[in-house]
Amino acid sequence: MGGIQIAYEARGAGPAVVFLHAFPLGQFMWDREAEALAGQHRVVRFDARGFGSTPPGGGPLTMDRIADDAAALMDHLEIETAVVAGCSMGGYAAFAFVRRHPGRLAGLVLQDTRPGADTAEARASRATLASRVLEEGAQAAADAFVPKLVGETTQGENYELVAHLHERILATSPVGIAQALHGLGTRADSRETLADIEVPTLVVVGEEDVLTPPAEAESMAGAIAHSRLEVIPRAGHLSNLENPTAYHDVLGRFLDSMR
Repeated sequence: MGGIQIAYEARGAGPAVVFLHAFPLGQFMWDREAEALAGQHRVVRFDARGFGSTPPGGGPLTMDRIADDAAALMDHLEIETAVVAGCSMGGYAAFAFVRRHPGRLAGLVLQDTRPGADTAEARASRATLASRVLEEGAQAAADAFVPKLVGETTQGENYELVAHLHERILATSPVGIAQALHGLGTRADSRETLADIEVPTLVVVGEEDVLTPPAEAESMAGAIAHSRLEVIPRAGHLSNLENPTAYHDVLGRFLDSMR
């Protein structure tokens, strides 16, 4: 696409769903969703730049860039409109998609994310971690984020998932991680965007999410017309990976309601 190599997968037929992954993961986090939904939907997922796709260059990986790449991929696949589903960083990019490509939206899934921008303290923390990642490698990001990405139940019971997340993060480019950290730190405040969302919206959050807790998800859902809130039990910030059965139930009911 325009000389940029985007690693993606598109499978199935029917109404399109485009998945945007969390930081510092990749499209692999949607493996189960691609398998579960492809019988009734066109399921599209891709690696953000620096996470398996062409790195963003010398600047940060902005949320606008992820949103524009999603729209360009839809063009490439001749998809006019889609449900856009984003987790964490993917949710931030979904807000950018709302602002930049509102006519391409059929629906929205905001998973374990928040509309507010980083505080000055949070931006400084991300910049510090970005420097550490460039100096020490992806291990610094894995050590900093994995304990926060999954909930208490997963940490105590699903050692395989925790180990898998560590392994995948360690395989990620340190430059890509650092550029994404800078992009996350400088992202726009999307709280005013909530009132502009006019499509059916599912807000979903893990009950054990410490990064974007249920109370914040409830507040966000209350500011979006035509939205519903679902809390996934026994799950943290990666609710689809931690409790896939419950997650697929609420996602499936939401998508079925739009058919």
